[in-house]
Amino acid sequence: MPDIKLTNVTKRWGKFYAVDNLNLDIENNSFVTLLGPSGCGKTTTLRMIAGLETPTSGRITIGDKVVFDSEQGINVPPNKRKVGFLFQNYALWPNMTVYENIAFGLSNIKEELPIYDFSFKNTVKLIEILKNDQEVVKLIRECIDKNNKIDHNRVLIKLIDVYSISESTAKALFGYKIHEVKDSRTAAKQIIDELTKKADEIRAGYSKKGQELNEECAVTEQGKVITTVRNLSKEEIDLSVRRVAKIVKIGMFMDRYPAELSGGQQQRVAIARTLAPEPTVLFMDEPLSNLDAKLRLEMRYELQRLHVETGSTFVYVTHDQMEAMTLATKICLINNGILQQYAAPLEVYNKPNNLFVADFVGNPSINFIEAKGKQQEDGTICISMLDGIKAVFVPSAAVNLQKWFEERDASEDEEILIKQKALQDKRYVEKGNKDEAFKYKITKVDNYELDMEEEKVITDEDFVIGVRPECISITEDGAIEGIIYGAMPTGMETTVKIRVGDFLLTGVIFGNVLYRIGAAVRINISSNNITLYDRKSGKYIVSGSIQIN
Repeated sequence: MPDIKLTNVTKRWGKFYAVDNLNLDIENNSFVTLLGPSGCGKTTTLRMIAGLETPTSGRITIGDKVVFDSEQGINVPPNKRKVGFLFQNYALWPNMTVYENIAFGLSNIKEELPIYDFSFKNTVKLIEILKNDQEVVKLIRECIDKNNKIDHNRVLIKLIDVYSISESTAKALFGYKIHEVKDSRTAAKQIIDELTKKADEIRAGYSKKGQELNEECAVTEQGKVITTVRNLSKEEIDLSVRRVAKIVKIGMFMDRYPAELSGGQQQRVAIARTLAPEPTVLFMDEPLSNLDAKLRLEMRYELQRLHVETGSTFVYVTHDQMEAMTLATKICLINNGILQQYAAPLEVYNKPNNLFVADFVGNPSINFIEAKGKQQEDGTICISMLDGIKAVFVPSAAVNLQKWFEERDASEDEEILIKQKALQDKRYVEKGNKDEAFKYKITKVDNYELDMEEEKVITDEDFVIGVRPECISITEDGAIEGIIYGAMPTGMETTVKIRVGDFLLTGVIFGNVLYRIGAAVRINISSNNITLYDRKSGKYIVSGSIQIN
């Protein structure tokens, strides 16, 4: 499967930038989720890679093939990109059976393909299967119904799935009726002899024309496979349909219509239809949003399994951060058309690039605590937080704050120069949907969620500390006094709101524990994954732990 590379990709309508100068490398066989709030540019990015949307500028490469380049005027159409697209709306044809829905796209394929002899291929396959006649008999007899009769449909599905054969081949195998005779070995040997004779006659026919059949049963001449521009044969279509039906476990629904299926079953049909042409990349645009919560969870496991079994590269759009965290090998978090972070799920969770990422990922949301402090000679940072509580932030990695601030300022100056240079280009269109600094929320008792406005001058001594709910523990010897403001037990854990002065902190306490509202408690902030942010820029500085004085 190919890598996908986006270089300086921009998509705008007038002054509205849906995607702004996006650079992204999607590795082979990865499961990448495009995550972000509604309208951030996720679906537009997906559609540009698939060829359903034309970028304003930039370059997109799939494998070693450039599929879009604004400078060179390259724009390969979607049907030539060998990608599959699964929409939020399954778009199944209501007047077609499940089989016909899956096969529909395959019947339209017309390209240069090898010439196969399926009569020979099926003959060889049957010989191979019948060599183990006892297994065939066992499989057939497993399909006896409550009336002690063999269920023909179940037999065909089982033979198709176990031996990866077409329906016509399965019918031929069942038609030999070796399960009805006492000596299946003798009956199978007799059939094998007849099939071997047929295979030899087919080979001889090609040999007279100076041709041969290779291991894949493709026709060759002088060692080269003969190809021709053609549609897929009925046999090839059937094999593809049966292959994907086995993967998504819908073999028993082939004769049903979409209206006769549940939402989860319709979802599987849509996935099978997308997988049937064997796309190199599979794009999915919020495919689980129409399902109920329980079924959505089950389908997440199915998608994980599909990713491993197919070996394809999956690119998945969602606004549900739980879906992104559980499915992805990498999360691409976008806001207002700009890439915020591209990393593995746990890295995005534990080391968010900025305050926006920290706030968007995680449920319950992260606690933001404003702090003021200075770095000491030993590298620790003495801080004051929560209306006067003194503490020490101990970085888990060496950091020189003075140097960090200098690099921040240099980076901001460079961004200003780049923008000034862009303004000189006559083709440049100034962004209408301006990039504004993220306004983090401080939760207080009086105004439950307060947007922090820039009311005063922010200095290099101003920080924001990010504390995940699970990092707050309630203990008898806790260093901070608090009062239970709210508690929501769910069985295996309890989410609590703890009042500390005028501030509210959210904690997740694991275990079946009940807390009384108004009860006095003592808490600790106990973790090495407490994150420190520069309040001026909102950027991540370092992770560490907090020691309360």
